[in-house]
Amino acid sequence: MLNNQLNLNTEIFIPGPEKKSGRDSFGEALLSLGENNPNIVVLGADLMESTRINYFADKFPKRAIQMGIAEQNMIGVAVGLSLEKKIPFAVSHAVFNPSNNWAQIRMGVALSNANVKIVGTHSGFSNGKDGGVAEPFEDISLMRVLPNFTVIEPIDGVQVVKAAKMSASLYGPFYIRISKESTPLITTEDTPFEYGKALVLKEGKDITIVSSGPITYEALLASRELKLKYNIEAEVIASPFIKPLDKETIISSIRKTGKVISLEEHQIEGGLGGALAEVIVEEYPVRMMRLGIKGVFGESGSYEELKDKYGLSGHNIVNKVVTFLKV
Repeated sequence: MLNNQLNLNTEIFIPGPEKKSGRDSFGEALLSLGENNPNIVVLGADLMESTRINYFADKFPKRAIQMGIAEQNMIGVAVGLSLEKKIPFAVSHAVFNPSNNWAQIRMGVALSNANVKIVGTHSGFSNGKDGGVAEPFEDISLMRVLPNFTVIEPIDGVQVVKAAKMSASLYGPFYIRISKESTPLITTEDTPFEYGKALVLKEGKDITIVSSGPITYEALLASRELKLKYNIEAEVIASPFIKPLDKETIISSIRKTGKVISLEEHQIEGGLGGALAEVIVEEYPVRMMRLGIKGVFGESGSYEELKDKYGLSGHNIVNKVVTFLKV
């Protein structure tokens, strides 16, 4: 399943897995979709090059609409296009889309179950050099609460492509959360990507780690160190689908391990950690720890620096797991 460069079952970690930016993968996927489906239409809000939808716009200028700094209007136009049997992708930075246009998304897209695909790029710490104002940690919460929406946070560029193609092929509202940063490719073209399904990346018996987004790579690094240094076997589950959450796979794992940790580049309230806690308390209560952003805004820094400072790098996760298991 995993990229051959990330061999977690060997004593020696092979460094340097291939990296790719989620936004680059999305731009390429959208271009491919446009070549095969004339109903695909793309809307941008003054950030077409930054979000890489300029790839599509350059090839299909009559199907690309530059809305300017008007995220609310972008959603209204997208809903109108969906009523004309088009498949609109409304794309901007996640700090603006859905934050600036949530009312329009609620009333126009969710309430009417419109076939609109909303994409938020530059998620989490990936826009860290622009500081806290540009780091969205609340977008999943905003979208997960809306009826009819599917919410996806791919773990790498390969899954970004699959998520884009899936959203175009299925009717209904989608929100796809994408990173700006170039991050390791964990999966391959052959790795399964099924609607509403999580993926067991590494089996274990002592604790379950459930993660979404590119930060999943840190969970894999932590699982290797936990095994080598402490003989702790962590089961790592990638959960790109935050809504619907794959209850079956997750509950099956925690029945085995009896303990669970969530990991995300998002506020722990309302994101993956919140969704997971809701399932656990209703389905199979166990001890749980949520790792993510805890009621603060971000700050300026590189992607690696911010992950480390906010406790989400592999070595931070190792320390949290060891402490958690000692309690």
